[in-house]
Amino acid sequence: SAEPDLMAEIFPSGLLEACVVLGVSNERLKELGLVTLLKLFSPLVEAEVLQVHAPPFVTKESSSNGTKHSHAPAFSRTQRRRSFKKKRDQPVSTISSSGQTNEPAVAASNDLSVPQNIDLIALPQLCFPGKITSESREDYYHFLVFTDVFGNQTHGVVAQYCKPVHMILYYNGIHQNGHRLNKLQRLFTTYSICIISKYPYYNALRDCLSSFLLQLKTSRMCEFEEQVKEFSAKLALVPIPPPGPLHVVFNLRPFQIELPSRLDVDRPVMDLDLHLPFLCFKPEQILEIISSILMEQRVVFLSTDWAKLTLVAECFMIFIHPLRWQHPFVPVLSRQMLDFIMAPTAFLMGCHTSHFEEVAEELDDLVLIDIDKGTVLSSSSNRLELPDVPLTARDCFIFQAKGLQLHYDLDVCRAGSHTDINELRAHRRQWQRKVNTIILNITLELTVNIFSEVCDFLNYEHRVFNSEEFLRSRETTDHEFYKKVLDTHIFHSFLRDRLNRKNDAFTHMQLNIRSESRRMRAMTESPHRPTMEEIRKYVRPENCLSSRLGVSMPNLADHRLVAVPVRQMSMRTVPSRPIKTFKLPEFPPPLAYQYVQSYYNDLIKELSKAISTSTPDDSALMARFYYLRGLVNSVAGKRVDALRDFQSLYKTDMDIFPAKLLNVLVKSLPAEERRMAERRPDLKRLITRVNENERERARPIDDGTVKRFELPKKHLHMEDFVRRVQESGIVKDQGTIQRLFEALTVGQQKQVDPETFCFFYNYWKETEGAAQDVDLPAGVLEHLVTDECVYKLSSSVKTSHGVGKIAMTQRRLFLLTEGRPGYVEITKFRDIENVKISSTPFLLLRIPTLKIKTSLRKEMFEANLKSECDLWHLMIKEMWAGRKMADDHKDPQFMEQALTNALLMDAVVGCLQSQKAIFAATKLAYFDKKKLEVPMMVPKTTSETLKHKINPSLDQTPPQAVDVLLYTPGRSAERLIGGNPKLWCALSNGKVLVFDAASWSMQKNSVQNCMLAVNQQQLWIGSKDSFIYIINPWSVSCNKQLTEHRCEVTGLALEERTDKFSQTVAYSCSEDGSVIVWDVSTLQVRRQFRVSCDRLQCIQIHTGMLWCCKSASHTAMNAPFYYIITQNLTTAISQSEQLWVGLADAGELCVWHCRDLNKPFIKIQLKDCAGVVCMIKVKNQIWVGCQGKTRGKIYVVNTDRYTVEKELMAHDDSVQTLCSAEDRYVLSGAARADGKIAIWKVE
Repeated sequence: SAEPDLMAEIFPSGLLEACVVLGVSNERLKELGLVTLLKLFSPLVEAEVLQVHAPPFVTKESSSNGTKHSHAPAFSRTQRRRSFKKKRDQPVSTISSSGQTNEPAVAASNDLSVPQNIDLIALPQLCFPGKITSESREDYYHFLVFTDVFGNQTHGVVAQYCKPVHMILYYNGIHQNGHRLNKLQRLFTTYSICIISKYPYYNALRDCLSSFLLQLKTSRMCEFEEQVKEFSAKLALVPIPPPGPLHVVFNLRPFQIELPSRLDVDRPVMDLDLHLPFLCFKPEQILEIISSILMEQRVVFLSTDWAKLTLVAECFMIFIHPLRWQHPFVPVLSRQMLDFIMAPTAFLMGCHTSHFEEVAEELDDLVLIDIDKGTVLSSSSNRLELPDVPLTARDCFIFQAKGLQLHYDLDVCRAGSHTDINELRAHRRQWQRKVNTIILNITLELTVNIFSEVCDFLNYEHRVFNSEEFLRSRETTDHEFYKKVLDTHIFHSFLRDRLNRKNDAFTHMQLNIRSESRRMRAMTESPHRPTMEEIRKYVRPENCLSSRLGVSMPNLADHRLVAVPVRQMSMRTVPSRPIKTFKLPEFPPPLAYQYVQSYYNDLIKELSKAISTSTPDDSALMARFYYLRGLVNSVAGKRVDALRDFQSLYKTDMDIFPAKLLNVLVKSLPAEERRMAERRPDLKRLITRVNENERERARPIDDGTVKRFELPKKHLHMEDFVRRVQESGIVKDQGTIQRLFEALTVGQQKQVDPETFCFFYNYWKETEGAAQDVDLPAGVLEHLVTDECVYKLSSSVKTSHGVGKIAMTQRRLFLLTEGRPGYVEITKFRDIENVKISSTPFLLLRIPTLKIKTSLRKEMFEANLKSECDLWHLMIKEMWAGRKMADDHKDPQFMEQALTNALLMDAVVGCLQSQKAIFAATKLAYFDKKKLEVPMMVPKTTSETLKHKINPSLDQTPPQAVDVLLYTPGRSAERLIGGNPKLWCALSNGKVLVFDAASWSMQKNSVQNCMLAVNQQQLWIGSKDSFIYIINPWSVSCNKQLTEHRCEVTGLALEERTDKFSQTVAYSCSEDGSVIVWDVSTLQVRRQFRVSCDRLQCIQIHTGMLWCCKSASHTAMNAPFYYIITQNLTTAISQSEQLWVGLADAGELCVWHCRDLNKPFIKIQLKDCAGVVCMIKVKNQIWVGCQGKTRGKIYVVNTDRYTVEKELMAHDDSVQTLCSAEDRYVLSGAARADGKIAIWKVE
């Protein structure tokens, strides 16, 4: 039927995909007997595939009742497979990895289907069986990787072992050295057993084969096939653990074998020793190999040991993570396959050292890596002529690599001897896990140091990478390296992940090794200029920020935390997650259906026991148990039970949720089981969700292409001009770009021609480069702040302070005196009182002079700027106005915008080179015009209370509304590993920003309505898509969600605990009136009820009562008591024995007495308020966020006197949300027209 075939495509494999036995058949051995004895043969005889075993090994139809079933009782993604023994009279064709039919290599019964992606023709060439010798030899293991045309990999572990062949041969009439032959000759032939798996469990599968060979050598030949089949069947019953902190353990006597899980969803299984390359190569050579791989060279590994080829090559694939090799990967080539090296594309292959000369002579420009000798050469010369890895990253890697402790014997020399082999192996695994973790961090840090600043040159909206600008920002010595890497498929895939904002290990480490100064710079949209801090270091900053992410709350974080140089920073300081193991039951002895089903039942019982004994705090571990139990129930035919497990998993950890498997499982449900599942509301919702996801996947998806920035070739109208400027990375703000368009099109048709755009762009970049080349003496640097940059330098002019060049930073103007270079401060922008142009007589001429009056000096500063005077006048006035507005509004972004405007003026004047240039530049004088407007004036009370402003929409076009804010306090003991205070900001486009930590995007662009810090491990976010997302505040990751609501989640509340032993209970409500009571520790529903209303706005818990606020009324519930007061309410908070509510359509607050609801309520009028949007309680004050008649306002109301103490002009749009930071600060978020966050002092 089609159903099993469908499940065959998706059902995850067990450990074993297939087991293949290769060697010389007994018939062939007899034929070779005479020739062998006369030594007229080659010791390597053509081998054959003797057996292929693949799951399922037992099925229900093979049981006594003969009934059929539609599921396979083994972990397998393929169905109806059988083991077979070779039969000469029944040839069977096989399917190779490329999908083409091969010539018959083996034969089988008519019902045999050989597993796909296994090429039985090539396998004997790679497993090296068939040698006939007169002496036995030790077992030998090596490893294989098979890659199909789609890039999917299958992995093989091969064991070669010798079997004796006894022959009694009589040769009449044949003599050797004058003697007649008549004796017993004992010979040995080599057989190979190859275990093929979808997963690279190299160490575990080698252990499995080692265990099996012990058993095989003591058994009789007649039992050989059955033993191989039984061994294969056992491995097929082993489930693969999902990513995370749970490993699977099983017994194959005498060994206890452990299957490690993947570290995370994006990483491959890692079951090999990552220190092997460090034993074979020096750190400098490892960097050369990594560089060759990143540049997509044709790389060939060589060794006399076949096992080393795959293991070392696989290590390098892990070293370059998260970048992925995109080309042919064949780490083992037999002699017959050497023509693969003639491939015209990039590749990574491996072969025996004996083929070195042959390979080197065939092609030039091969990178030849001899693992045994530890050398890296080119086939065209004795040394590799490739660019080195960038110097900073190189030095950091070498420094850390030389400190690695790689010798296990040194680590255990102080320990006693283990008397148990499994204890010894467990100790060795623990040591290897620790070493692997350190090496992973070192190699990942190398990748971050090479590529972190790439993110600064990405335009996420238009998916553009400005490669030219990125190259221009690199050190000259690193250009050749980056030029080669930037054109590779590896790098293109990496860019695609960055543009998709992939939250992977690269992103996490990038955040960990950033200095605080870099975080602060990322909050502002400034042109690229080196800071004084960077100039002092004489090196490029260790790691550049992506685009924003991170500003500490004022005075809340520990300012003693300083930037750590990249060389000293390593993830080794971050504790790794503890690993737990789950032991599988003993395998069933006979291969019978009922015994396999019994094994599954035992496994399900063990998993159920593990789930019941897991603590709610360890939800990550519980999720892995749910995953495994759901998987086992699926393959055991218990589909409804599997659905229950996956529903529990869906709520516990979305990261490992097997959506494709669940889709197939739902499709495979028989009608009766589907009806049974749909009777349960939670399973019905899960099935509905699966169907919705399938429809979403069916929609065409953007291919995720990455464009390189190119200058335009045709005239640009406004819309095209805005897009091009945003792509260039010069400026993102749409209003600024529109003013730039007006400046460049003054007095002409409203379109920018390609030549003008090109002149403007090149002039901008030239001035940017010139500023980076400014060489300031050490004596000058001492006067500047660490984050200051020189943005503009005049020509040498005569001034009232002497001759020199006027320099402009974002803070001040200073004179760089000539002769003996020195520093003379002219003024800080905030100290300017007046700027004007006059003329100074010189002979018969009058020279334009710029005059600046400051508050700190009586005399005016004068500079004979001549032709530059008008431009400097405009720029300084704009900077002065921007500084004043930034100080008044406590918004540093105003200063950054003013700086951008001033530099755009400079570029426009330099680009146009005409009389109208200065007039055109005035179009960009935004703040100089804005400062005189009445709405921009800041009242004294507002200015005194306002502390700071943040713009969370810097890289959002257009700006987004701030829907919800939540502050979570830090943990001082963990400040260095992400324990700082955090501000969580939900924007209207569905994105959640975490300041001082990271950026995290929802899986869907759904608007968030509410947030609640439930405890130190959980932060709940209610969303319009009816889900409650649960985030871990410290890892800044979301892998849980609650799906019981059917409509938009509008409110969250936490019940006050009566004592420290009581359970924490949370309430949630949705707009349809549904209220759910949650047990926070288990995330289970305690109770569910509905409030009759049109739209439920929010909920509050006070004095044992749940207050439900809705659009047309306010309801107090304390069953069986039910009371309604009709008002048009928007929000409510409790204070002492009172309930404060705000009206959505009027500037009015109402205060009820909770103990006596019949008592008259108190009304408080809010002047110039069009409606209350939000409220919070801070100390003895109620802060009320409103929609003002002209602007968004905040009213601070005294709860004792019921009077308005302060009226704050907060935002240019309505105040959407308020939150408190430890009762020391209040944070407000504004609607889209403003889109900023304001931080207010609490008195």
